[in-house]
Amino acid sequence: MSPDESPAEAEPGRTGSSKLRRIVGVAASFVVAIALLVGVLPALADFSEVWAAITSLSVAEVAALLAFSVWNLLTYQFVMMAAMPGLSLGRAFMVGQISTAVSNTVPAGSAVGIGITYAMFSSYGYSAAEIGLAAALSGVWNLFVKLGLPIFALALVAFRGDANPALLSTAVVGLGTLVGAVTAMVLVVRSERLAARIGAWLGRAASVAARPIGRGPFPDWADRFIAFRSRTQGLLRQRWHWLTATSLLSHLSLFALLLVSLRAVGVTSAAVSAPEALAAFALVRLVTALPVTPGGIGVVELGMSAALAVAGGDESQVVAAVLIYRSLTYLLQVPIGLVCWILWRVGVRRAAVSS
Repeated sequence: MSPDESPAEAEPGRTGSSKLRRIVGVAASFVVAIALLVGVLPALADFSEVWAAITSLSVAEVAALLAFSVWNLLTYQFVMMAAMPGLSLGRAFMVGQISTAVSNTVPAGSAVGIGITYAMFSSYGYSAAEIGLAAALSGVWNLFVKLGLPIFALALVAFRGDANPALLSTAVVGLGTLVGAVTAMVLVVRSERLAARIGAWLGRAASVAARPIGRGPFPDWADRFIAFRSRTQGLLRQRWHWLTATSLLSHLSLFALLLVSLRAVGVTSAAVSAPEALAAFALVRLVTALPVTPGGIGVVELGMSAALAVAGGDESQVVAAVLIYRSLTYLLQVPIGLVCWILWRVGVRRAAVSS
């Protein structure tokens, strides 16, 4: 800002520049997704053979896939129920499906999904503090499992004598990050002074990282961590084991759907064993913790197909399995989310009229 320019005059320019960067970022992410799906994935396998593998599924195999996909849709709701005492399965399902559908399809969907989640839980009578705490804890436990799965997968693969250097490196990084994350969580919960220090340090780090995209600074993270600590202590004492169990169940149910998809299209355990499939699943889940594209579209399909092919699966079969898996975990949630949105809006209108 020049000496002759007032803050009020400078603000529109900064806001416009920030919006332009966000638009460019969203457009770039969609370009990357399309390039991976259309330009790179077809080079991995013959899509006529991929389609033949998909259309060869029997009625029993389709029924099994649908049953596993329904179970998978339910399991993440258990995590939110563990983080929000008193939350019913029906309400958790409504919120989860709508926010996921928005996050997977709308540009900057994650931010929009957070707003919708807040609005829906508020309509159910939860306070902003309760919603924020549940979102933070479910997110933290989700990260813990993402970091821990490569370690567990490596142990299983190594036990079979098939340790892979790439997986080994990923597991070592995951182990170090997991230990650091768990240690930070314990310190934040146990000590207010340490919570303030960790919050201040993370605030400075986030400010530096966000500066190139026009965000920040974040000077109040120390106070936020202190407030987070005071709200977290009681809930974690009572429900940390439920958070852990439901988070593990959610991720393993997702993996089970991938494994069933592999077996359904003909990828046998001799070609890709369950531990090897878990290793590929864990590796890609860890990589996609960074939101390169909306819902990881393109990145998941290519990364998982390549990892399973390297493990020994036929390229066309593993691509077919991954596309089935993604259809049931990504595409299926869009129409379900739309139906849930309509039902929720009708309920809100009826409640407004009756009041």
